[in-house]
Amino acid sequence: MAKTQWMMHTKKADFAAIAERYSISPVTARIIRNRDVVGDEAVKRYLFGTVKDLYSPSLLPDIDRAVEILKEKIESHAKIRIVGDYDIDGVCSTYILLCALEEAGACRDYEIPDRIRDGYGINEAIIRAAAKDGVDTILTCDNGIAAVEQIRLAKELGMTVIVTDHHDIQKTDSGEDILPPADAVVNPKRRDSRYPYPEICGGMVAFKLMRALYEACGISLEKWENMLEFAAIATVGDVMKLQDENRTVVKEGLKRIARSENLGLLSLIQKNNLDPASITAYHIGFVIGPCLNAGGRLYTAKLALRLLLSQSREEADELAGELKELNEQRKDMTLKNTQEAIDIVEKQYRQDKVLVVFLPQCHESLAGIVAGRLREQYQKPSLVLTRGGEGVKGSGRSIETYHMFEGLAEVKDLLTKFGGHPMAAGLSLPEENVPELRRRLNENARLTEEDFVRKVWIDVPMPLEYITEPLIEELQRLEPFGNGNEKPQFAQKNLTIRSARVLGRNRNAVKLSLVTEQGFAMDAMVFCDGDGFIEEQGSRRKIDAVYYPVVNEYNGNRSLQIVIKEYRFSA
Repeated sequence: MAKTQWMMHTKKADFAAIAERYSISPVTARIIRNRDVVGDEAVKRYLFGTVKDLYSPSLLPDIDRAVEILKEKIESHAKIRIVGDYDIDGVCSTYILLCALEEAGACRDYEIPDRIRDGYGINEAIIRAAAKDGVDTILTCDNGIAAVEQIRLAKELGMTVIVTDHHDIQKTDSGEDILPPADAVVNPKRRDSRYPYPEICGGMVAFKLMRALYEACGISLEKWENMLEFAAIATVGDVMKLQDENRTVVKEGLKRIARSENLGLLSLIQKNNLDPASITAYHIGFVIGPCLNAGGRLYTAKLALRLLLSQSREEADELAGELKELNEQRKDMTLKNTQEAIDIVEKQYRQDKVLVVFLPQCHESLAGIVAGRLREQYQKPSLVLTRGGEGVKGSGRSIETYHMFEGLAEVKDLLTKFGGHPMAAGLSLPEENVPELRRRLNENARLTEEDFVRKVWIDVPMPLEYITEPLIEELQRLEPFGNGNEKPQFAQKNLTIRSARVLGRNRNAVKLSLVTEQGFAMDAMVFCDGDGFIEEQGSRRKIDAVYYPVVNEYNGNRSLQIVIKEYRFSA
């Protein structure tokens, strides 16, 4: 398990002035500053941002050209094929563009690559099949930026190609973008992009293209706004940072889920015993999202797309049930593979800076999840490789101090294919190159022991006496919480444990009765291995806690309590 270090945010600002200007508490003002939200415009967008504050699609490169092409193809009834991707972002992107083109009167269909057969993104087989089917125009979403040779083939076969993507772009030695030879390439990460916030997902790029197309075709923007919930689901599902425009989209999109008319989404929410009116980013990231992803992992992503396209409640219920069942299978398989990976690391690679674990029998769709679990366990960049149809395939998950895409670019001579972001990547390579990949990634890694210490960031050292119900309500205004807009964390030292009781059928929670040095009492919950907590505590009666305050409602009674996220026994 990685070492942990508690860190205090020390960012400076006039918190009293910010609090007065925006009618919030100095505590909340401090948290907002800790999230690097600086300046009047940014604070206003953070606290009060709406759909009207989203950036104009016209700032994206080639978007006007893409809309011009689509309008021309729609008017001439040319056949347009959307080529998406098999994860939640790809499915949502495909759904958004399908709905957009249908509303605009296009002759359109779609293709989503099979994870095992096709691998990531558009390939030669998909392009040849499109040509055979009489497709005039290929429109990619959440993929295509790295498909230089594949798109060259599409052009040779006489097709028009529009790429919409958000992934990092490979560069020449002189730093120029290596772009595919498409008729339009819409990607906010292009060097010539004027887009103010490039860290958006594929679903957001599709959402922007949809708006630009609707404006050009005179279609009501209210119909565009109805797709906001899917841009939000894609953003959370693809683990984008909930900052700037992303946070606004997710905040507004989650509200719309409460009144969603999408039968498939509503059925999936119901199958997971959730309330549409209370869906949070957590539910998308850890309940709804994994179900939508499960189809692409273990069967076909078209299952999730068919769910979103469902026209009857019966069909929606059947597909939602199937996806939920697939996700349960995925959880069991993930648990087994994660333990295998940890065993390998402990026996062979404990000292490595970059973990490269070869699990030949692991389902290749689970490699990324297992890599993520390894990263959490060891606080190290982790790649999990598995045997594919042709050679080895794998996925990586990184830490803040290691740019995984650039790390792989340094060893691209060993790879057949790769792509991704600073924090995540996919790759394929010949099996005989695996040992050399591990050796060179570790040799190249400029990481120190300090990088492998998990940082727990505390927003405010706040005594329990300061907690009030109005403060808790105010903190809820900072939602949605997630990557880049983490749930606030407070801390207090030297709390006395009056009592500790293990709860839950699985004994996975502990209820504590705590008292401060000033004699103030409050209950706390710790969600962990309850028996392990009691054993670790032993005879010690003092605890330091990193916590989040909540209102506990039970049998009609309301009381303040804290949920302890990190702890250490102090005496």
